[in-house]
Amino acid sequence: MASDQGKTPYFAVTHESDTHPMDAYLRMDRMPHIWCSGCGLGGMMAAYIQTLQNLNRDLRYEVVVSGIGCTGRAAGYMGFDSFHTTHGRALPFATGIKLANPILNVTVISGDGDLFAIGGNHLIHAARRNMDLFVLCYNNYIYGMTGGQVAPTTPLEGISTTTPFGNIEYPFNLSSLTAAAGATYVARWTSVDVRRLTQAITEAFERKGFRFIEVIGPCPTSYGRMNKAGDGVQMAKAIQERTEIAHGTHPSDTNIEEDGPIIVGRFVDIRKETFQEAYDNLKEKVKR
Repeated sequence: MASDQGKTPYFAVTHESDTHPMDAYLRMDRMPHIWCSGCGLGGMMAAYIQTLQNLNRDLRYEVVVSGIGCTGRAAGYMGFDSFHTTHGRALPFATGIKLANPILNVTVISGDGDLFAIGGNHLIHAARRNMDLFVLCYNNYIYGMTGGQVAPTTPLEGISTTTPFGNIEYPFNLSSLTAAAGATYVARWTSVDVRRLTQAITEAFERKGFRFIEVIGPCPTSYGRMNKAGDGVQMAKAIQERTEIAHGTHPSDTNIEEDGPIIVGRFVDIRKETFQEAYDNLKEKVKR
């Protein structure tokens, strides 16, 4: 079965009703999507699908897993195997899928709240084990779907429904935390820079181990309105103006402040034995 990789995906069949090249990769019966006007999730999804197209990935071997939240809806829109699981548990489910069928390419697409709040413990251990998974995390600074509450990524002094006078908690630096936990590939881009994000996803697909890309895209509805940041277009322009590309920057030096620069780029790119490789080697050792 593995010899079939690289052939035209049998899922990606073009129908007369298709109006866009990406339609064949999506469940068009679930459109229109639920995301708000100005949300950057569409751009991130487009970058992911564009990578599948560019690399001519056989969709029989692709699986998307997501948790709960706005970003979690991504799994339901994919036109191939996907799993929309419980809040914070995307990584354990993805780990099980990968270990049960190692030839599958498993991608986790979820948000900062799902992956780093309720799911934070799962993330640091998946990175520590160097599970062969690709994680695409959308950081929108807030809990967007459940009411605009403060999140582990809300900038200091940021306004939310649960911090009406400003956030007093120091936010996580997602890239730094993931790198410290043991990830082999760590990068950060914005939902505005879709081309560079596509290039980064391509790089991540070519690597093995726990690969993590953070996508910055503040929620225009739950965060933008409360913080008087303007509409989606104005917020996108502000992100673009604040973005600074600095490949190789130590992740601990990439903290995001309310009005400071947003450091993006490839921060970590190393090679080490994956959990699956270590497990296979252990089985051979036990047999001997």
